[in-house]
Amino acid sequence: MLDSLYIAATGMHAQQLNVDTISNNLANVNTTGYKRARVSFEDTLYRELARGAPLLGAAAGSRFGAGVAVADTAKMFSDGDLKKTDAPLDVAIRGAGFFEVLMPDGSRAYTRSGTLRVNQDGVLATSEGHVILPTMQVPTDATEIAIDPLGNVTARVPGETRPVEVGRFDVARFVNPAGLSAVGGNLYVATQKSGDALLGKPGDEGYGTLAQGFLESSNVKLVEEMIGLVLAQRAFEVNARAVQASDELLSLINNLRR
Repeated sequence: MLDSLYIAATGMHAQQLNVDTISNNLANVNTTGYKRARVSFEDTLYRELARGAPLLGAAAGSRFGAGVAVADTAKMFSDGDLKKTDAPLDVAIRGAGFFEVLMPDGSRAYTRSGTLRVNQDGVLATSEGHVILPTMQVPTDATEIAIDPLGNVTARVPGETRPVEVGRFDVARFVNPAGLSAVGGNLYVATQKSGDALLGKPGDEGYGTLAQGFLESSNVKLVEEMIGLVLAQRAFEVNARAVQASDELLSLINNLRR
């Protein structure tokens, strides 16, 4: 009888994490470049009931599970819709790929958020201040910056009849992007599951192109998340009912009289 209590408890714990994940997706519905997370479940260890145990009958020796566990919480890297902003330093990746950025500790991280700016050193960086790699130095007197779909960056400078070349974006992709580890701030770091970053030029085979003046919206679908939230809530309630039923049965057993 006690097994049912613990089994139902695993279900409640798993659905609580599911609700937390869905809530985070909904909270980030307007976050630029955000990728929704999805919880995967798996059944837990099985054990065999003692053969010849009374009242088991034909079920003697059957194997019974001990509940549910969370297998993984993975990011879903489907493309979000592109939103036109007309800001010259807003850049979206149309297709597969990530911007590679330099972290303060010298490590590399990756993002789909293309809200860029020129930092105090005159270098292209994200809105949080992480330098875009490869480093691109923008002339201090530049009056206009242009970024073409293949990642070439040019700037208009007074006194020059032709645009000055600033640099070129690289795009990183991964064999298994779902294996990336989210660290906050729209940033991901590579893991053993994701594999190392494969750098390429925008527009190369397997790499997306760039769109200046656009930002990628989150790929959260409100209707799907709300349906998932209702299902998670109902699953939690059913497991809570199982706990209540087990408690009532234990109460009956404790009150038995000869």
